[in-house]
Amino acid sequence: MSHRKPLQVVFYWHMHQPFYRDAEDQHYHLPWVYLHAMKEYTDMAVVLERVPEARAVVNFVPSLMAQLAEYAAHIQAFLDGAGESMHDPLLDMLAASPPYSPQQRAFMLQSCFRLQHERNLHRYAKYSRLWALAEHHRQHFDADGDTMYIADQFFTDLLVWYHLGWVAETARDEHYVARRLLAKGEGFDAGDRRDLLTLIGSLLADVPVRYKRLQQAGKIELSTTPYAHPIIPLMLDFHTARQTVPDALLPSAPYPGGEARARDHIELARKHHEASFGAPAAGCWPAEGAVSNETLALLADSGFRWCATGEGVLHHSLACNVREHKPEANYQPWLAGVGERRLPCFFRDDHLSDLIGFQYKNWATDDAVANLMHELSLIRERTSAMETPVVSIIMDGENAWEHYYENGIPFLTKMYEAIAAHPDMQMTTFSDYLATAPAPAVLDSLVAGSWVYGNLSTWIGDRAKTQGWELLVQAKQCFDRVFDTLPEAQQAAALAQLRICEGSDWFWWFGDYNPSDVVRDFDRLYRQHLRRLYTLLGETPPETLDVPVSSGGGEAEGGGTMRRGNG
Repeated sequence: MSHRKPLQVVFYWHMHQPFYRDAEDQHYHLPWVYLHAMKEYTDMAVVLERVPEARAVVNFVPSLMAQLAEYAAHIQAFLDGAGESMHDPLLDMLAASPPYSPQQRAFMLQSCFRLQHERNLHRYAKYSRLWALAEHHRQHFDADGDTMYIADQFFTDLLVWYHLGWVAETARDEHYVARRLLAKGEGFDAGDRRDLLTLIGSLLADVPVRYKRLQQAGKIELSTTPYAHPIIPLMLDFHTARQTVPDALLPSAPYPGGEARARDHIELARKHHEASFGAPAAGCWPAEGAVSNETLALLADSGFRWCATGEGVLHHSLACNVREHKPEANYQPWLAGVGERRLPCFFRDDHLSDLIGFQYKNWATDDAVANLMHELSLIRERTSAMETPVVSIIMDGENAWEHYYENGIPFLTKMYEAIAAHPDMQMTTFSDYLATAPAPAVLDSLVAGSWVYGNLSTWIGDRAKTQGWELLVQAKQCFDRVFDTLPEAQQAAALAQLRICEGSDWFWWFGDYNPSDVVRDFDRLYRQHLRRLYTLLGETPPETLDVPVSSGGGEAEGGGTMRRGNG
């Protein structure tokens, strides 16, 4: 056993969903908030509870938590007889009694197979049979083919199976309702559907409770992100994109009042996080790990004590390939910002994070864990001269696991157990690390970038992304012109809508490399949100919002929901 201090390992799981409410009817257009809550957010918490020595940092974006609370409240109100709708078409259809309309049937055929097929559909013979029947229908009818000859029971069973496919692996073991419905397999009735809806509601309501309990037990640290997930460096100055991509296409005008808008998202996030979890957040994951010196200064001003970003940002800031020429640099925090307005910044290990995000899903669990332990051992050797090296494994906490066997439960469990048992490694949190580590070295000037490629090209720089920003700039100019003339209630509604329009996800999905159906959904939602903003301002939406920004058509890895840290 070595007498050196153990290698400190931080797992940082980022939980994020944008606002999916339709700006016109206030119903949820996409179901990912409640589906991920009843699956990945639940499973992650249970694994952390089950492994005694497991520790991690978990980041919840306020835009996600606000919607999760709404979902839980809508479901409970419906079950109590105090609400007629849960504001989500799939949940409303799950609760409704047949017969189903042609429109509902078409929607179910389109929606209820949207999950990872190998891991979460074909593992169940009954669900797989429904898929085969649906495929037969698609092959023998056109896209708008008649479904009148398909029995209502098919669609009832399809709705139940889709939601069972999204129930957490741990809930399938722990909850009688899940076990009973999985065993029944077909012929689901109204009682079955209500039982399933009750289970879903309980899982959603329990998410903040479980994570709050984990934090109180000292097993995790909870952090936050500026409220609606805005790209703050670009709000402050579009030209930061050219620090790494000199020929990036930029809007013709700056974003009006960007610093005030950034401060609004930051301060609201701090308030919302404390209301959700009962304690303030010490740390911040800036949306998409997007940072600049000025961004870090704003975070320091607001009281955060640490933040994190991508490895590529450090490559650019130190003007070298850190992994090849200065490997120890990535295994320590750096103090960055402006003048005295600085805070420690941790940098993602792209290699390890991307192994978990993209590679290990195809490996046998024991092999994947053994390889990760080997990689960590190599890092320990490379950092042997350092007093307190820390490895930051930072990744999407939701989208990777559906590609793993049993939603990643065996992998995560064995990974935590292996590190806990290793005498030369120790899991920790960023705050606990900083409490005992030496003062961080000062990074004289941080080059603006994000966790994706170390630049900002995922959100700005090409025709479609820049057009999206120009539409937002025009809307903000209108906002500034009329806001002070509005009644107080209308001001509050317009401000809330503006925050939604400032989220990063709209720009993430613009681009021909993304799947066309997903691009279409986000493009339409973005333009609807902008229209809603103009309406709340008492203005007529411009005709430019009638024209799609991007069409997509590519086949991005993993459907585009995740990216690798470097190209």
